[in-house]
Amino acid sequence: MSEAIIKIKDVNKWFGDFQVLKNINLEVIQKQKIVVCGPSGSGKSTLIRCINRLEEHQEGNIIVDGNELTEDTKDIEKIRAEVGMVFQQFNLFPHLSILDNCTLAPIWVKKMPKKQAEELAMNQLKQVQIQDQANKFPGQLSGGQQQRCAIARALCMQPKIMLFDEPTSALDPEMIKEVLDAMVNLAKQGMTMIVVTHEMGFAKEVADEVIFMDEGMIVEKANTKEFFANPKSDRTKLFLSQIL
Repeated sequence: MSEAIIKIKDVNKWFGDFQVLKNINLEVIQKQKIVVCGPSGSGKSTLIRCINRLEEHQEGNIIVDGNELTEDTKDIEKIRAEVGMVFQQFNLFPHLSILDNCTLAPIWVKKMPKKQAEELAMNQLKQVQIQDQANKFPGQLSGGQQQRCAIARALCMQPKIMLFDEPTSALDPEMIKEVLDAMVNLAKQGMTMIVVTHEMGFAKEVADEVIFMDEGMIVEKANTKEFFANPKSDRTKLFLSQIL
Protein backbone atom coordinates (compact mmCIF):
# COMPACT_ATOMS: atom_id res chain seq x y z
CA MET A 1 0.00 0.00 0.00
CA SER A 2 1.52 3.34 -0.97
CA GLU A 3 1.85 6.18 1.51
CA ALA A 4 -1.28 8.29 2.18
CA ILE A 5 -1.14 11.81 0.74
CA ILE A 6 -3.91 12.93 3.15
CA LYS A 7 -4.14 11.67 6.73
CA ILE A 8 -7.02 12.75 8.95
CA LYS A 9 -6.83 11.45 12.50
CA ASP A 10 -9.39 11.89 15.31
CA VAL A 11 -10.59 15.23 13.92
CA ASN A 12 -13.32 17.14 15.76
CA LYS A 13 -14.77 20.52 14.89
CA TRP A 14 -17.40 22.76 16.45
CA PHE A 15 -19.31 25.80 15.27
CA GLY A 16 -20.01 27.37 18.69
CA ASP A 17 -21.75 24.64 20.71
CA PHE A 18 -22.64 22.59 17.64
CA GLN A 19 -20.24 19.76 16.84
CA VAL A 20 -20.07 19.54 13.07
CA LEU A 21 -17.32 16.88 12.76
CA LYS A 22 -17.10 13.96 15.20
CA ASN A 23 -13.96 11.88 15.45
CA ILE A 24 -13.17 11.73 11.72
CA ASN A 25 -10.48 9.27 10.59
CA LEU A 26 -9.57 8.98 6.93
CA GLU A 27 -6.55 8.24 4.75
CA VAL A 28 -6.36 9.05 1.06
CA ILE A 29 -3.72 7.39 -1.10
CA GLN A 30 -2.17 9.26 -4.02
CA LYS A 31 -4.30 8.99 -7.21
CA GLN A 32 -7.28 7.72 -5.22
CA LYS A 33 -10.75 9.08 -6.04
CA ILE A 34 -13.10 9.38 -3.10
CA VAL A 35 -16.73 10.47 -3.23
CA VAL A 36 -18.30 11.82 -0.03
CA CYS A 37 -22.08 11.72 0.11
CA GLY A 38 -24.75 12.20 2.76
CA PRO A 39 -27.71 14.38 3.64
CA SER A 40 -27.54 18.15 3.88
CA GLY A 41 -25.80 19.32 7.06
CA SER A 42 -23.91 16.05 7.60
CA GLY A 43 -20.48 17.75 7.66
CA LYS A 44 -19.29 16.79 4.15
CA SER A 45 -18.37 20.28 2.97
CA THR A 46 -16.84 21.20 6.32
CA LEU A 47 -14.64 18.11 6.14
CA ILE A 48 -13.13 18.97 2.77
CA ARG A 49 -12.84 22.67 3.69
CA CYS A 50 -10.69 21.59 6.64
CA ILE A 51 -8.25 19.86 4.25
CA ASN A 52 -7.06 23.19 2.87
CA ARG A 53 -7.75 25.13 6.06
CA LEU A 54 -10.71 27.14 4.80
CA GLU A 55 -12.15 25.86 8.09
CA GLU A 56 -10.06 25.19 11.19
CA HIS A 57 -10.48 21.94 13.10
CA GLN A 58 -10.19 22.15 16.90
CA GLU A 59 -8.99 18.63 17.71
CA GLY A 60 -7.03 15.94 15.92
CA ASN A 61 -4.49 16.01 13.09
CA ILE A 62 -4.73 16.70 9.39
CA ILE A 63 -1.57 16.02 7.39
CA VAL A 64 -1.48 16.84 3.67
CA ASP A 65 1.50 15.62 1.64
CA GLY A 66 3.65 15.46 4.76
CA ASN A 67 2.66 18.93 6.06
CA GLU A 68 0.51 19.13 9.17
CA LEU A 69 -2.19 21.79 9.17
CA THR A 70 -1.56 24.09 12.10
CA GLU A 71 -2.01 27.81 12.73
CA ASP A 72 1.34 28.38 11.01
CA THR A 73 0.45 30.34 7.88
CA LYS A 74 3.52 29.16 5.96
CA ASP A 75 2.19 25.60 6.11
CA ILE A 76 -1.27 26.74 5.02
CA GLU A 77 0.13 28.53 1.96
CA LYS A 78 2.26 25.51 1.08
CA ILE A 79 -0.75 23.21 1.31
CA ARG A 80 -3.09 25.52 -0.61
CA ALA A 81 -0.59 25.63 -3.46
CA GLU A 82 -0.88 21.83 -3.71
CA VAL A 83 -4.61 21.47 -3.11
CA GLY A 84 -7.01 22.79 -5.77
CA MET A 85 -10.58 23.50 -4.77
CA VAL A 86 -13.77 23.87 -6.82
CA PHE A 87 -16.87 25.20 -5.07
CA GLN A 88 -20.63 25.16 -5.71
CA GLN A 89 -20.45 28.78 -6.82
CA PHE A 90 -17.87 29.46 -9.47
CA ASN A 91 -16.14 32.36 -7.63
CA LEU A 92 -14.72 33.81 -10.86
CA PHE A 93 -13.72 37.47 -11.01
CA PRO A 94 -16.44 39.04 -13.20
CA HIS A 95 -14.22 41.90 -14.42
CA LEU A 96 -11.45 39.57 -15.67
CA SER A 97 -11.47 37.47 -18.83
CA ILE A 98 -11.54 33.68 -18.50
CA LEU A 99 -7.83 33.59 -19.39
CA ASP A 100 -6.97 36.24 -16.78
CA ASN A 101 -9.00 34.40 -14.14
CA CYS A 102 -6.81 31.35 -14.81
CA THR A 103 -3.43 33.12 -14.91
CA LEU A 104 -3.91 35.27 -11.80
CA ALA A 105 -2.76 32.74 -9.18
CA PRO A 106 0.20 31.29 -11.14
CA ILE A 107 1.53 34.82 -11.78
CA TRP A 108 0.96 36.19 -8.27
CA VAL A 109 1.43 33.13 -6.08
CA LYS A 110 3.91 31.05 -8.09
CA LYS A 111 5.65 34.09 -9.68
CA MET A 112 5.28 32.48 -13.10
CA PRO A 113 6.10 34.65 -16.13
CA LYS A 114 2.92 35.89 -17.84
CA LYS A 115 3.57 34.12 -21.16
CA GLN A 116 4.18 30.79 -19.42
CA ALA A 117 1.07 31.25 -17.26
CA GLU A 118 -1.02 31.95 -20.37
CA GLU A 119 0.27 28.83 -22.14
CA LEU A 120 -0.50 26.75 -19.05
CA ALA A 121 -3.98 28.31 -18.78
CA MET A 122 -4.78 27.62 -22.43
CA ASN A 123 -3.73 23.97 -21.97
CA GLN A 124 -6.03 23.61 -18.95
CA LEU A 125 -8.92 25.38 -20.71
CA LYS A 126 -8.39 22.97 -23.61
CA GLN A 127 -8.56 20.05 -21.19
CA VAL A 128 -12.03 21.15 -20.03
CA GLN A 129 -12.97 22.04 -23.62
CA ILE A 130 -13.56 25.78 -23.32
CA GLN A 131 -10.36 27.12 -24.89
CA ASP A 132 -12.52 29.00 -27.42
CA GLN A 133 -14.02 31.04 -24.54
CA ALA A 134 -10.66 32.30 -23.19
CA ASN A 135 -11.19 35.97 -24.07
CA LYS A 136 -14.77 36.17 -22.87
CA PHE A 137 -15.88 37.32 -19.42
CA PRO A 138 -17.62 35.02 -16.92
CA GLY A 139 -20.99 36.75 -17.43
CA GLN A 140 -20.90 35.75 -21.12
CA LEU A 141 -20.64 32.03 -20.29
CA SER A 142 -23.22 29.45 -19.22
CA GLY A 143 -23.08 28.05 -15.69
CA GLY A 144 -21.52 24.82 -16.95
CA GLN A 145 -18.83 26.73 -18.85
CA GLN A 146 -18.10 28.88 -15.79
CA GLN A 147 -17.72 25.80 -13.60
CA ARG A 148 -15.37 24.23 -16.15
CA CYS A 149 -13.38 27.47 -16.08
CA ALA A 150 -13.22 27.18 -12.27
CA ILE A 151 -11.81 23.65 -12.67
CA ALA A 152 -9.23 24.89 -15.21
CA ARG A 153 -8.29 27.75 -12.88
CA ALA A 154 -7.65 25.33 -10.01
CA LEU A 155 -5.56 23.10 -12.32
CA CYS A 156 -3.39 26.08 -13.30
CA MET A 157 -1.78 25.87 -9.86
CA GLN A 158 -0.70 22.32 -10.83
CA PRO A 159 -2.10 20.83 -7.62
CA LYS A 160 -1.44 17.30 -6.39
CA ILE A 161 -4.95 17.02 -4.96
CA MET A 162 -8.32 18.36 -6.14
CA LEU A 163 -11.26 18.95 -3.80
CA PHE A 164 -14.75 19.42 -5.23
CA ASP A 165 -17.55 20.75 -3.03
CA GLU A 166 -20.86 19.86 -4.76
CA PRO A 167 -19.56 21.28 -8.05
CA THR A 168 -22.79 20.62 -9.99
CA SER A 169 -25.42 21.57 -7.42
CA ALA A 170 -25.87 25.14 -8.73
CA LEU A 171 -26.20 24.03 -12.37
CA ASP A 172 -29.15 23.36 -14.64
CA PRO A 173 -29.56 19.62 -15.35
CA GLU A 174 -28.33 19.86 -18.96
CA MET A 175 -25.09 21.52 -17.82
CA ILE A 176 -24.25 18.95 -15.17
CA LYS A 177 -22.97 16.38 -17.68
CA GLU A 178 -20.37 18.69 -19.23
CA VAL A 179 -18.87 19.44 -15.81
CA LEU A 180 -18.93 15.77 -14.75
CA ASP A 181 -17.28 14.82 -18.06
CA ALA A 182 -14.44 17.24 -17.31
CA MET A 183 -14.05 15.66 -13.86
CA VAL A 184 -14.12 12.12 -15.27
CA ASN A 185 -11.37 13.11 -17.70
CA LEU A 186 -9.30 14.50 -14.81
CA ALA A 187 -9.82 11.31 -12.80
CA LYS A 188 -8.61 9.19 -15.72
CA GLN A 189 -5.37 11.18 -15.75
CA GLY A 190 -4.63 10.03 -12.20
CA MET A 191 -5.49 13.13 -10.17
CA THR A 192 -6.09 12.51 -6.44
CA MET A 193 -9.68 13.68 -5.89
CA ILE A 194 -12.17 14.08 -3.08
CA VAL A 195 -15.61 14.94 -4.38
CA VAL A 196 -18.64 15.91 -2.29
CA THR A 197 -21.59 15.17 -4.56
CA HIS A 198 -25.06 13.67 -4.91
CA GLU A 199 -24.25 12.49 -8.46
CA MET A 200 -24.24 8.75 -7.84
CA GLY A 201 -23.67 7.91 -11.51
CA PHE A 202 -20.41 9.84 -11.31
CA ALA A 203 -19.51 8.03 -8.09
CA LYS A 204 -20.07 4.63 -9.72
CA GLU A 205 -17.96 5.56 -12.74
CA VAL A 206 -15.04 7.30 -11.05
CA ALA A 207 -14.76 6.64 -7.31
CA ASP A 208 -12.44 4.05 -5.79
CA GLU A 209 -14.21 4.48 -2.45
CA VAL A 210 -17.45 6.07 -1.30
CA ILE A 211 -17.89 7.60 2.14
CA PHE A 212 -21.33 8.18 3.63
CA MET A 213 -21.56 10.87 6.32
CA ASP A 214 -24.40 11.72 8.67
CA GLU A 215 -24.55 14.03 11.70
CA GLY A 216 -20.82 14.81 11.50
CA MET A 217 -19.66 11.20 11.43
CA ILE A 218 -18.38 8.80 8.80
CA VAL A 219 -21.16 6.19 8.99
CA GLU A 220 -19.85 3.96 6.21
CA LYS A 221 -16.80 3.74 3.96
CA ALA A 222 -16.39 1.04 1.33
CA ASN A 223 -15.09 0.42 -2.15
CA THR A 224 -17.59 1.70 -4.67
CA LYS A 225 -18.95 -1.61 -5.88
CA GLU A 226 -19.48 -2.87 -2.33
CA PHE A 227 -20.99 0.46 -1.20
CA PHE A 228 -23.78 0.33 -3.78
CA ALA A 229 -24.30 -3.44 -3.90
CA ASN A 230 -24.14 -4.18 -0.21
CA PRO A 231 -24.48 -1.15 2.12
CA LYS A 232 -24.03 -2.21 5.75
CA SER A 233 -25.69 0.52 7.80
CA ASP A 234 -29.45 1.08 7.83
CA ARG A 235 -28.82 4.81 7.53
CA THR A 236 -26.84 4.29 4.30
CA LYS A 237 -29.51 1.97 2.93
CA LEU A 238 -32.19 4.59 3.57
CA PHE A 239 -30.10 7.35 1.96
CA LEU A 240 -29.41 5.26 -1.14
CA SER A 241 -33.06 4.22 -1.47
CA GLN A 242 -34.02 7.94 -1.53
CA ILE A 243 -31.31 9.11 -3.90
CA LEU A 244 -31.04 6.28 -6.44
